[in-house]
Amino acid sequence: MSFGDPNNPYGQQGQPQGQPGYGYPQQGQPQQPPANYGYPQAPPVQPGYGGYPGGPMGGAPQSMPGLMTAARVLMYIMAGFQIIAAIIFAIALAAVSDVADSDSGDALAGIGFIGVVLLLAIAGVSILLAVKFSSGGTAIRVCTIVYASLIILGSLANFTSGQATGAVGGLISLAIGGIILASMVNSQASAWFNRPRY
Repeated sequence: MSFGDPNNPYGQQGQPQGQPGYGYPQQGQPQQPPANYGYPQAPPVQPGYGGYPGGPMGGAPQSMPGLMTAARVLMYIMAGFQIIAAIIFAIALAAVSDVADSDSGDALAGIGFIGVVLLLAIAGVSILLAVKFSSGGTAIRVCTIVYASLIILGSLANFTSGQATGAVGGLISLAIGGIILASMVNSQASAWFNRPRY
């Protein structure tokens, strides 16, 4: 058997150039894997948003700044004070209306009921705004500024009552309202409430 015998099926046969041998894979350059083989590539950076390491938010705060957290806690505390004041006011109102005569007692009860409902409503607004700090936008910031301004005005009205308890309550409310207002009008608040949400 010769290797060049055309009748020998096991020998090497002369092959035309460019055709693979019979039964054998073509020996050539190894093929390159496709470009997307292996680990996935990083997603493209969208315009207007920073890339990594700043994250997709482009430098916007990832967690609530300290001033926002402090304002949120103070709003919860303020709501607690308002609920306690509403309870004390309702108890005092019930005691006074029992002692007073029927006509003046009814008028006093009506006015007192409105005051209790108003205090509870303000406490509810305070809690709602504080809860929305983590997900709310510019509207929550504006409502919080209005809320803090009203707290400051109410505390100034307490100073004019002439009573020592009113002055102390007014001082506490003034301090809390001032801190909340100051924390809402700075650049950290602007960055937090204007951050992109997904």
